[in-house]
Amino acid sequence: MVAQAALSLQSAFRSSSVASTSGRPWSAPPLRLTAPAGRPAAGSERRRMSAAVQAVAAQPSVATNGTPVRVATVTRQTKETNVKVTINLDGTGKCHSKSQIPFLDHMMDQLASHGLFDVAVEAEGDTWIDDHHTNEDIALALGTALAQALGDRKGIHRFGDFTAPLDEALVHVVLDLSGRPHLSCNLEIPTERIGSYETQLVEHFFQSLVNTSGMTLHIRQLAGKNSHHIVEATFKAFARALRHACETDPRRAGTIASSKGVLTQQ
Repeated sequence: MVAQAALSLQSAFRSSSVASTSGRPWSAPPLRLTAPAGRPAAGSERRRMSAAVQAVAAQPSVATNGTPVRVATVTRQTKETNVKVTINLDGTGKCHSKSQIPFLDHMMDQLASHGLFDVAVEAEGDTWIDDHHTNEDIALALGTALAQALGDRKGIHRFGDFTAPLDEALVHVVLDLSGRPHLSCNLEIPTERIGSYETQLVEHFFQSLVNTSGMTLHIRQLAGKNSHHIVEATFKAFARALRHACETDPRRAGTIASSKGVLTQQ
C-alpha cells in the first residue's frame, strides 16, 4: 500500500546519519565535482545515488492494493550540470537536498515539509561561475519528475490555492495542473541576494519548473519587506497549493478533472 511505501521510506531515512537542512537525519552525501582553480571541470564523473535517493527511487510503481505509487526520478546531465531529482507525491515530508546552493536546499526543505512530499536532490554544477545553471536544471528536473509522478492526472483535484504568511510577508499562490505551462510572478524582493543566492533566480526557478511540469502558476506578493521571508513564504504557499492539487478527490472516482478529458500535452 502507499502508506506502507511511505513507512519504508521513513525507516530508510531514519537509518542514515548526515543532517539535512532541517536537521533531519540523512545518508552519506553524494560524490561532488569541484572545478580546478581557474578553470571549469573537464566533465562530470558518474555519481552514486545516496541511500536516501535510492530509498525513494526503489519504490514499486504499483502498491500491493493496485494503487499506483506516485514516485519519479529524473536525471539531467549537461556540460554545465549533473542533476538527479526524485519526488514521491505521497510521502511524509522528508527532504534530502545537496544542490551546492544552500538557500535552495532550504527552499527544497520547505517544499517537502509543507507539501508532504519526499524530495531528494543531488546536483553538481558550474557554481564557480554562478548558481544560474544549477538552479535552472534542478527546477527543470523537478518539473519533469512531477509530471512523470502525476501520470495521466486521473482523480486529482488539479487546482491548488494557498496564502502563506511569514511574519510581515504574505504570499498568495494559485496553480492548475492543466498541462499548459504558464507563470505569472509578482514578487518584489528588496535585496539582490539572500546569502549567496541571487533573488532573481527565484522567478527563473519557477519558470523552469512550470515549463517541464505542465503547470499554470500564479504568484502574488501581498505584503513583505524581508527578502528571506518573502521567498520562504512563496515556497511554503507553493508547497501547500501543490499538495492540494496533487491529492486525490474522492468524488472524482478516478476520472480526469477536465471537460476535455485530458490534462497532459501528450
